[in-house]
Amino acid sequence: MNEHDDVVAKLEDSLKGYKEKVMTTTKGWLEWDKDLIFVGRTQRGYEIDFDARVEWGCMPTEGLLLSFAGCMGIDMVSFLTKMRCKLTKFKIDIEGERNPTPPQYYKEIRITVRMSGEGFTEKKIQRAVSLSQEKYCSVYNSLRKDLKVTVDYVIED
Repeated sequence: MNEHDDVVAKLEDSLKGYKEKVMTTTKGWLEWDKDLIFVGRTQRGYEIDFDARVEWGCMPTEGLLLSFAGCMGIDMVSFLTKMRCKLTKFKIDIEGERNPTPPQYYKEIRITVRMSGEGFTEKKIQRAVSLSQEKYCSVYNSLRKDLKVTVDYVIED
């Protein structure tokens, strides 16, 4: 077994049953720090800083975009690995367009998935995207139903 196969085997092992291990109730705490700055803490102890003026942390809407990308990325890497794709690089670029007046919800989100490796086919990538969106990505499935989402992908050398 070469180094890449060893990494893939460890990744596959770490992903086994991860969706079944997800807590059905999730908790968090948000504490006001100063001005319009808040510190959020997850029940597992991770922190994220939010700031409306973007001086000390991300805007909550930026956090939402990154949560969506993170959820979809976890799903896609899991699915592509199970489909015998050998990933060497995976990156998601995400951009959202918001309603100009309150409530300033996202009207459209554009995603470009950039990946390198071997074994990719258009069918495998489209299957990974559709499984994430239609069944597994909790963040996507928690958003407005009228949200337009487009996903493109680029296989890089």
